[in-house]
Amino acid sequence: MDATTFQQLADKAVSIGPVVLMQGLQLQRPSDVVETSALSVDDKRTILAAWASDLYSLDSRPALRQLPGTPEAVSIDDVRDALIELDRRYLS
Repeated sequence: MDATTFQQLADKAVSIGPVVLMQGLQLQRPSDVVETSALSVDDKRTILAAWASDLYSLDSRPALRQLPGTPEAVSIDDVRDALIELDRRYLS
């Protein structure tokens, strides 16, 4: 496998990573991730951290993020607030 093919596969894995964790769940907003009982705290943190990454920012609108499979973009502030709430619940 050449370096280009490997990088393409790695990029694809990163881009679908959180989607795998979300399969079968109705998670439309970051707060839904915090509220669900179907995921471990570590999985919730993984999804929210991915959602916050620049990989999921919208072109020309860097304050918005959209994970594949979610109905609409959300603000980075919504993602940050969900991470804060997750910490409040589980690190207190």
